[in-house]
Amino acid sequence: MDAFFNDLLHYSPQILTGLKNTLLLMAIISATGFCGGILVFYLSIHPQRRVRQWAEHYISFFIGTPLLVHLFLLYYGLPQAGIRLSPFAVAVIGFTFNVSAYNARYLMTAYHGLHKTQLEASSAQGFSATETFRFIILPQVLRLSVPSLTNQVIQNLKDTSVAFLIQFPDFFAQMQEIASVNFQFFRVYLTAGLVYLALISLIVLAARAVEKRIALPGLAT
Repeated sequence: MDAFFNDLLHYSPQILTGLKNTLLLMAIISATGFCGGILVFYLSIHPQRRVRQWAEHYISFFIGTPLLVHLFLLYYGLPQAGIRLSPFAVAVIGFTFNVSAYNARYLMTAYHGLHKTQLEASSAQGFSATETFRFIILPQVLRLSVPSLTNQVIQNLKDTSVAFLIQFPDFFAQMQEIASVNFQFFRVYLTAGLVYLALISLIVLAARAVEKRIALPGLAT
């Protein structure tokens, strides 16, 4: 056991760098996926039927296919077309497409729970489609979707562990390298799991604080 902790101490700079990369990737894809989800959601309720169909096909494709396939298409497929991207760029793009689809689906689910009389009233008041979306629809669906959106952030953190398969030096990649050196696979992966659990616990606490802050009086969150 002492030898294992000595290994962790020896590789601590490498581990911390990987952890930094993991947290950076999670933060970026959570932000870009959030913005992308709003965009795709807006297109999903667009007045033009073809635009709505395109958005639905987008959501269906990225939800219905594995994330790893998206990453491999970008990392191994694009070079055959003469386009080469860094592992970080591939991870950001691939995750953003995927997360945007899930977030758009969460927002659509919340949208279906709105009273349609609100939309009729906004139209009667002379609101444009964009104004209705900005001032009436979006604020409400975001509030209703907070639990799902925060759960997606947790999923983003866990999903970053597959980025090592495209040579991205994240936390799991560094732990994998340590395991390949000392062959203490159980202890290394258990330690990695505990670190992920600690990070997720922090996100859960932050999510609960956000949910309480925006909760409507008299309504359960």
